Amino acid sequence: MNDGHSPATTPGRAGSLDALFDGYRRFRAEAWPELQRRFERLAQGQSPKVMVIGCSDSRVDPQQILGAAPGQLFVLRNVAALVPPYAPDQAHHGASAAVEFAVRVLQVHRIVVLGHAGCGGVKALFQGAPAEASDFVVSWMDIAEEARAKVDPSLDWDARERLAEQACAEVTVANLMTFPWVRERVEDGSLAISAMHFGVANGCLRCRDDARGVWCDVPTE
Repeated sequence: MNDGHSPATTPGRAGSLDALFDGYRRFRAEAWPELQRRFERLAQGQSPKVMVIGCSDSRVDPQQILGAAPGQLFVLRNVAALVPPYAPDQAHHGASAAVEFAVRVLQVHRIVVLGHAGCGGVKALFQGAPAEASDFVVSWMDIAEEARAKVDPSLDWDARERLAEQACAEVTVANLMTFPWVRERVEDGSLAISAMHFGVANGCLRCRDDARGVWCDVPTE
């Protein structure tokens, strides 16, 4: 496919339309025969029981990590898996709109906040954002400003990186509880919220045990 761009401005093969269409063809040939009946049912509507708030990072796919099929997860992805506190004003609130739809319309039973290792947004909060990410990333990460107080600043970054990522997930959980209709459902037992953290290099998933206030590895067997 020739899109008319000169070689100097044509995207690399991995980012070209041809590569994307090749991926679609593999999906149709390899996955679609097995998934067709599911998608035909899903065309009638969705009823996921779990919402996942994850990071936009290309390495962290909630559906893949949690072994979910299409239709099982309602997924919101943004930089560092953040949700701001409840603020029903006239500003544009993409994250809050997704939470509202999941909780009030779809009536999900659980919200998972999924942080991950090597999160660039968290690093920007604690170490400063690249100059090229100053228009939006800096102010977006202000949502998690409270996470700074949760991590010992005297530690070097290698020692506190995972602590910082987990702290940001905890801030999102706290912010979710400022939504009155989230808090109401949590308190009546019809909704639960879990903070998780995925290790990109080792594939390990950790989950916060709220009763004990600690993070624990999720067993693999």
